[in-house]
Amino acid sequence: MAPSQKNVLEVRNIQTFIGQFHILDGVSVEVPDGSITVLLGRNGAGKTTTLKSILGLTPPRSGAIVFNGKEIQGEPAFRTAAKGIGYVPEHRAIFRDLSVAENLRIAERKSGDLARREEFIFGLFPDLKRLIKLPGGNLSGGQQQMLAVARALVPDNQLLLIDEPSEGLAPVVIEQMMEAISRLSAHTTILLVEQNFIMASRLADRYTIIETGRSVKSGMMADLIDDEASIQRYLGAAA
Repeated sequence: MAPSQKNVLEVRNIQTFIGQFHILDGVSVEVPDGSITVLLGRNGAGKTTTLKSILGLTPPRSGAIVFNGKEIQGEPAFRTAAKGIGYVPEHRAIFRDLSVAENLRIAERKSGDLARREEFIFGLFPDLKRLIKLPGGNLSGGQQQMLAVARALVPDNQLLLIDEPSEGLAPVVIEQMMEAISRLSAHTTILLVEQNFIMASRLADRYTIIETGRSVKSGMMADLIDDEASIQRYLGAAA
């Protein structure tokens, strides 16, 4: 990655509460244009809350979130999304009673978005074209995850926030998801939350580690792969 590469997103020392609970206590993340950046950390560290804070679902009480050079913290989620930020939540959250086509169509921001993007979407996820008329609830777990990602691709988003895309998937489906995300990164910038360190290390250019609501380490993924002490200390995983 070129040193002069600009940051699409900068999260600066955000403090986020959910009710009375202080969840994020100083999280900072930089996401360079055209990169895949991964948020790492143990369960409950605050990774999902970081994504929700960026989108405006759990607005931070202080700190700054800068997208394309402009601060966006405090704006409602629908306005943040309209600026070009897509969100793939954990646990897929598709509409199980709606068909694949209907799930995709309701993600349109402008009339005709799906028609303009369907060749690209079905190129990434050919299974969805074959299953287009089936209810979302009839899809396998892997196919539902593909649909969740595909929905975020219907509008032309500049940044995608993807939360735990490998969760609960069989190894062969994880490989398919990795390939799709890798191909997708040629078209959009990605901020990824991923517990599967092997998947994260193979996909990401950069990383930020969050521990008990604070960002504690960040840098190039290639350097972290060789840092067994940090992997063990912060992630409890073997590289």
